[in-house]
Amino acid sequence: MVTRAPEQAQRLVREFQRRGAEVLLLPAVKFSSAPDMRELDTVLQRFSEFDWILFTSQNAVRFFCERCVALGLNLNGSAPQKVMIAAVGPATRDAAVREGFSVDYTALNRSGEGLATEMREKLHGRRVLLPRSDRADDRLPKSLRDSGADVMELVVYRTVAPDAFDPAIIARLRKADADAVVFASPSAFHNLSDEIGAKEFAAISLKTAFAAIGATTARAIRDAGARCEIEADDSSDASLAAALVKYYEIPASSKIPEVKRA
Repeated sequence: MVTRAPEQAQRLVREFQRRGAEVLLLPAVKFSSAPDMRELDTVLQRFSEFDWILFTSQNAVRFFCERCVALGLNLNGSAPQKVMIAAVGPATRDAAVREGFSVDYTALNRSGEGLATEMREKLHGRRVLLPRSDRADDRLPKSLRDSGADVMELVVYRTVAPDAFDPAIIARLRKADADAVVFASPSAFHNLSDEIGAKEFAAISLKTAFAAIGATTARAIRDAGARCEIEADDSSDASLAAALVKYYEIPASSKIPEVKRA
């Protein structure tokens, strides 16, 4: 079961399908514009005053650029060339490039914390703009500030629960009628947990393998009292698919009981 938003799920679905998996879609998140555009618009009008813009997700790129276009800002003009751009990984970098940015640094460790660690010296004493979700935690900005950066956090989009969950897929999940449930963000996990109930959802994780795209999502699952059996080495679709392949090569006796083999 893939819990990503429909517009972001297709690459991951293809990764699983080309390995012979049956994929069930259970979107557990959706995205919308920032609830209050006033601060966003004020900052975007002067974003060329920043030394660096750090993009930590494709959604941050998408909503940042959509608002720039709505305000008539030219992303291909001189301002984006003056501001240095960093991306959390190749997918985010590619999204920024498609919008006209020249990306100056891509994190080797595909996480916000990895980006902050790797750029520690580059960001010291610099003004940094951090476009992000309304549900992002404070670990990254704290790490950046500890490095001596002057950080401006900017909410450019909201992460919310879907209007409704597919009842047929939910019923299959409750019956543990899946080998794995894949989470690409803490929000997806929490929204689905809220729908099912935390206690029942934790019990499901003992029968169905929960898979996380990276350390942040895995930590959210475990902090909520559920079991995260599979964790990708980095935050990419290919790495997550590879983690599931590796998991199912482990002898069945060492795995969660009752997980069906493909």
